[in-house]
Amino acid sequence: MTINAILQARAGAKCELCSAEQALTAFVVPHSPASDDDHSVAICDTCRGQLEQPDTLVVNHWRGLSDSMWSQEPVVQVMAWRQLKALSGKGEVWAQDLLDMMYMEDEAKAWAEAGLADEDDDNVPTVDSNGAVLQEGDSVTLIKDLEVKGGGFTAKRGTLVKGIRLTNNPLHIEGKVNGVQIVLVAAYLKKA
Repeated sequence: MTINAILQARAGAKCELCSAEQALTAFVVPHSPASDDDHSVAICDTCRGQLEQPDTLVVNHWRGLSDSMWSQEPVVQVMAWRQLKALSGKGEVWAQDLLDMMYMEDEAKAWAEAGLADEDDDNVPTVDSNGAVLQEGDSVTLIKDLEVKGGGFTAKRGTLVKGIRLTNNPLHIEGKVNGVQIVLVAAYLKKA
């Protein structure tokens, strides 16, 4: 049997990432120790195009990862984890929520993280309104009033936020205002 035939049978003739039922092809997972069926997934042309050209990413196409992340196949888990990580890095909160729920064996998790260190080297730092680089644990001050959606209050200009946490998105930080943990836009803050 060819790899395509093995993968088609394993996938039930559906894309292993989005469940589309169109033409499927084998996709070898980057940073894999081999290029056999245990290290490949059956994916549709849409998934392949977006994986090979991340700048063409259509966020809603990847909502199906909420199902595929629970696959029994480690290779599918690895691909789901990597794509959720990429989406989370673009500020997609739902993707981070799924990552927080996802369980993987240690070996699969190490494989999923392989190569991410290279990608992290060119991460954009989180900076305040003056261009100062923010670090985990810094204190910041709000430079304008910000309405807290869902919180029912407005965070006033001049409010000090202590012990911030950085997020995967360099445009946002997390901090407590009025005892509520919220996400703040870094451009509306200045380092204290």
